Amino acid sequence: MRALGAALVTVTLWASAFVAIRSASRQLSPEALALGRLTLASIALGLVVAVRREPLPASRDVPAIAFCGVFWFALYNIALNEAERHVDAGTAAMLVNLGPLLIALLAGVVLGEGFPRPLLAGCATAFAGTILIGAATSKQGVAPSWSALLCVAAALFYAMSVVAQKPLLTRSSPLTITWLACTVGALVCLPWAGTLARELPDTRASAIGAMAYLALVPLTLGFLTWGYALARTTAGRMGVTLYLVTPIAILLGWLLLGEAPPAAAVAGGGLCLIGVYISARSSSSVSASSGGLSGRYRFTRANRSATPPG
Repeated sequence: MRALGAALVTVTLWASAFVAIRSASRQLSPEALALGRLTLASIALGLVVAVRREPLPASRDVPAIAFCGVFWFALYNIALNEAERHVDAGTAAMLVNLGPLLIALLAGVVLGEGFPRPLLAGCATAFAGTILIGAATSKQGVAPSWSALLCVAAALFYAMSVVAQKPLLTRSSPLTITWLACTVGALVCLPWAGTLARELPDTRASAIGAMAYLALVPLTLGFLTWGYALARTTAGRMGVTLYLVTPIAILLGWLLLGEAPPAAAVAGGGLCLIGVYISARSSSSVSASSGGLSGRYRFTRANRSATPPG
């Protein structure tokens, strides 16, 4: 029950990130928002790493961590921030939730995990859902909107980084990896420090609060609650809870921002979720084991969707 409670807290926090981004992006440019969020999160995570005395990874792992920092923390955040300037939080969450399916595809190519029939069927279903969402949010007929494409790009950046990160989790602390990748992401966004400095004086307190919330709650606290839950159950079971991110994001967007995805986009999101579920069943028989937050993790097909989205 404690693991379930921590997991529900985590998915609620991660779902709220889409709403907070939507709110903050009205005042801050995508790059400035990413820089502010990642800088604050890097400081917070660094303090946790120092208090816990987490070990640093080996030098051979630095390139993979840097890759995650560039693509997962920097480019992912910039793309999502830009997308949510034009689409509601629920629609963005539906598209980004394609991440586990893209991870499965990349794992089949990069890690040699193959392409089972359920995976291919899930890809086809989710692709149809993506097209439907893109058309529903487009102002140019059936052509996918630019914002929808940015959300899919964000999901791809996330998926690429998870595949790159997977070998690291067998020999390094997940908390330390997250902190270092977050720091790399902040450094990548550093060229926009001047933009952030110019925008902050004219930014409403609510947007600045949303930026701080994104750094300290969904990213920092969300990671810790996820690790707490993952240490007390299997990662495969934990991965299932991520399906709740999309409906919670839609609900929070409606309650807090008065926004809701178009009906056709909701239908497309349903197809995406079905596709991800079908693809996940292709590896449901593969077991996963996990240690403590600072222990060693063995990630397999069954839990590839359980990696925190950052």
